[in-house]
Amino acid sequence: MHPTLLYIAIMNIETLISQAAGEAVKALYGMEANEKMLQLQKTRSEFEGNLTLVVFPFVKAAKKSPEQTAQEIGQYLVGNCSAVEKFNVVKGFLNLSIGEGAWLQLLQAIDQDDRFGMKTANEDSPLVMIEYSSPNTNKPLHLGHVRNNLLGWSLAQIMEANGNKVVKTNIVNDRGIHICKSMLAWLKYGNGETPESSGKKGDHLIGDYYVAFDKHYREEVKELMAQGMDEEKAKQEAPLIKEAHEMLVKWENNDPEVRALWEKMNNWVYAGFDETYKKMGVGFDKIYYESQTYLKGKAKVEEGLAKGLFERHEDNSVWADLTNEGLDQKLLLRSDGTSVYMTQDIGTAEMRFQDYPIDKMIYVVGNEQNYHFQVLSILLDRLGFKWGKELVHFSYGMVELPNGKMKSREGTVVDADDLMALMVEDAYKTSMELGKFDDMTEEERREIARIVGMGALKYFILKVDARKNMLFNPEESIDFNGNTGPFIQYTYARIRSILRKAGNQNSQFSILNSQLSEKEIELIQKMSEFGAAVEQAGKDYSPSGIANYCYELTKVFNQFYHDFSILNEPDEQKKAVRLMLAKNVAKIIKNGMGLLGIEVPERM
Repeated sequence: MHPTLLYIAIMNIETLISQAAGEAVKALYGMEANEKMLQLQKTRSEFEGNLTLVVFPFVKAAKKSPEQTAQEIGQYLVGNCSAVEKFNVVKGFLNLSIGEGAWLQLLQAIDQDDRFGMKTANEDSPLVMIEYSSPNTNKPLHLGHVRNNLLGWSLAQIMEANGNKVVKTNIVNDRGIHICKSMLAWLKYGNGETPESSGKKGDHLIGDYYVAFDKHYREEVKELMAQGMDEEKAKQEAPLIKEAHEMLVKWENNDPEVRALWEKMNNWVYAGFDETYKKMGVGFDKIYYESQTYLKGKAKVEEGLAKGLFERHEDNSVWADLTNEGLDQKLLLRSDGTSVYMTQDIGTAEMRFQDYPIDKMIYVVGNEQNYHFQVLSILLDRLGFKWGKELVHFSYGMVELPNGKMKSREGTVVDADDLMALMVEDAYKTSMELGKFDDMTEEERREIARIVGMGALKYFILKVDARKNMLFNPEESIDFNGNTGPFIQYTYARIRSILRKAGNQNSQFSILNSQLSEKEIELIQKMSEFGAAVEQAGKDYSPSGIANYCYELTKVFNQFYHDFSILNEPDEQKKAVRLMLAKNVAKIIKNGMGLLGIEVPERM
């Protein structure tokens, strides 16, 4: 094997040519070009070539016109980089055509690497902790949580594929007035109802009582207002809210009855959450609880106070002065000594730092908390956490519905369990209508409907730039055409069907002396971009980058498959190449969709 072609098998073609272009500029003009100057782009479809180098950055050093500079660099590359077969110049753009041998060698390298485009962590790799989900134990998970969990899980897979060690973590908000509201409502109106007696999931049952509290509370407020009390006063004086506050004080003072009830009801919720997480296909390496972290946070704030990092006001409250950072003052402990969310996050950080040697911390939290994490970063840095200054708030937009926003207290939330069940049922109905289930058992149909329904949901949410608000439309997501999960899953299943029919009939053929069509070269080039897509998604914290890459690869394959036969190709050498192409497209689709937490079915 030619030594340069062996090198291509290890390196990305773009990297190889970029390095060769750097050597050309140095040899021809004595110029040290940086990486940014040597970036290649895909050649525009109206011009001949595969990759284009913009030569304008080198014109000054060359002391020649852009056309002459491009001509000289092109000649150098043809003579010194065997990956480049020929070139053409359009003004200051050098269009490079890659030789067939290089593409075939690259295809073989892709074929030999089951994890092509993805890195593996070692003991020296950075440890990245990713926090996501963060549910409250007074209600079930809803559509907003679905986006949060899918983004967090996918981000964890992407960071791992970039060679990091990853710890997936969750902080459960299991204390506070909102939890007491559900507890009090259950005591008053529950008649001892349990998940077993009602047949309801525990989180749904508790959520019902949170809604019930709000309903009765509003009635009390209305009644007080009818007696002449103003609204603000009525909200404070309503008997239910007073009782809830009394219960919270008892909880804070470790009242055994209140604590026992709290533990019992929370356990119902956790069992419900676990069921939802399992259906969603997400999980955690470590779960923290606010009830365990808030006291740690208070202690850490007191420690900062003793060191002069914070200040105590006359009313006994503790504050951080952030005016030097262009912000305001931030409350850390109330005058009665109780903690705020910021205190809890400091405590959680302390516990995590004791548990793991964290190099980077990523919080997956909605964009309404942007200011909170800006402040948290400053405070953690002040308190000596090495990753505090560089913590990442993976800020995402809200999920909106065709009929407006969600409100938990009023019970109008789009429940995560109901949504997932709807998606799976819709996938079943759509597949039946399209005749895709004709030769399957009912068990197979249900399993494929689960994979397709969940794939549709996950892909529809993850293909959107996380920073943007999005409108979720279940009907649009289950479509076997267009930029959808089922379209990509169907392509994968189609390729697997082709490979099953082919068996091993072409395994004895070498591909290295084959001839390639433009469509086949385009497909190899698109496959070769997977590693760059994974790397960029890691840098940008962007699952949507992976989703869009999978869609683009699927489109390119379908264009190729439309124009060229695979199983009916009479030339066995060409058939061998096409089967290898198909096999590796399927592999990359499976790995890429796996980074999104999406399964792909072997048949559809």
